[in-house]
Amino acid sequence: MTAIDNLFAQGVRMVHEEAVDLTLASLRAYWPLHQHVAIAWSGGKDSTATLTLLIHLIDAGHLPQPECLYVFYADTRQELPPIQAAAELIMAKLRERNWIRVIVVHAPLDKRFMVYMLGRGVPPPNNNTLRWCTRQIKVEPMAAALGAAIAALPGTALMITGVREGESAQRDGRIAMSCSKDGAECGQGWYQQVLPEAKGIRGRVATLAPILHWRVCIVWDWLKVYAPQPEFGGWPTSILADAYGGDDAEEINARTGCIGCPLAQKDTALETIIAMPGWSHLAPLAELKPLYRWLRKPAQRIRKAGPERLKDGSLAKNPQRMGPIKLARRSAALEKVLAIQARVNAAAEQFGRPGVDILNGEEEARIRQLIADKTWPEKWDGSEPSADAWLDSVYQDGSVQPILFRDLVGT
Repeated sequence: MTAIDNLFAQGVRMVHEEAVDLTLASLRAYWPLHQHVAIAWSGGKDSTATLTLLIHLIDAGHLPQPECLYVFYADTRQELPPIQAAAELIMAKLRERNWIRVIVVHAPLDKRFMVYMLGRGVPPPNNNTLRWCTRQIKVEPMAAALGAAIAALPGTALMITGVREGESAQRDGRIAMSCSKDGAECGQGWYQQVLPEAKGIRGRVATLAPILHWRVCIVWDWLKVYAPQPEFGGWPTSILADAYGGDDAEEINARTGCIGCPLAQKDTALETIIAMPGWSHLAPLAELKPLYRWLRKPAQRIRKAGPERLKDGSLAKNPQRMGPIKLARRSAALEKVLAIQARVNAAAEQFGRPGVDILNGEEEARIRQLIADKTWPEKWDGSEPSADAWLDSVYQDGSVQPILFRDLVGT
């Protein structure tokens, strides 16, 4: 009798048995090697599928129940409302088990998305040279929380993640380069004995992605069909399908990010949610993405005049690079975000629906203080010219090409 025969006994069977069988084999291979078990949970479809399946496997006796399962929920403060709502419901169920410890993880105040961008002036992230958001509001806080949780405990910890192949070309590249690390067998998940971001606990944490091989249809089968059933835990995961596009989500391999995610070409998830009658009051949130694009434009930023010498005496590679957001533009963007949030919450109150809290009073006060203190990122002081100003071109070797027809550009 296979593991899946046991797992889906009593007449309830899964369509994609082999995938779940491999997941269970992966967990069984590495579970005994560590004294502590934790799971990194973002609230999205993949990590939620991993979390709920893992607990079902433990409840069903297919994995030994750990003395304590640490569930780290990365609350970015920018999650889509249905996903946040589902996360709150799932956390309530998790806390019913005395062997599960739920730890809600936030980035430090000054590094949260809105505070870092509008208070410190760092431009919205992009996919090329400035992808700071995931590391700063998810990875680093998660590593710090994990370090704090196991620092005083003996032995090693296994951190389980919901990483899957096919979700991101950049991620797939990292997986391809490291898939054979630390003796992992093909088909046993993506196992690594290193968590580089976990300072102070280096060598004591390994990561495992047991659903690495799952196709998106398997994820949906679990979340929409099996996880909500009492025999599999009765998890409130159906709401996630709505957040990702309902029945169409499987076809488009839907992904979600933060509200108005600056890294996405199109805010498909938010558009899908807004089109639903129960979430139509969120429509003003669609104005965030254009706001982030506006903040990245030269007229809203300053730039280096060049040339710029580094500490070692060499010249900067990009001596006239664009930099942070101007103080006045930060203030304008802050008021815009607050107005968007207020409109959403007014409609939510009118119709008795969930509101949003992407910028709370503490964060607003901190942003205003940073702007009043004329805070700039490192190596900037605000005296630099506007990024849309016409300047003589300065090259990496320090040579300068003056503007032609200077009198026509008013300089």
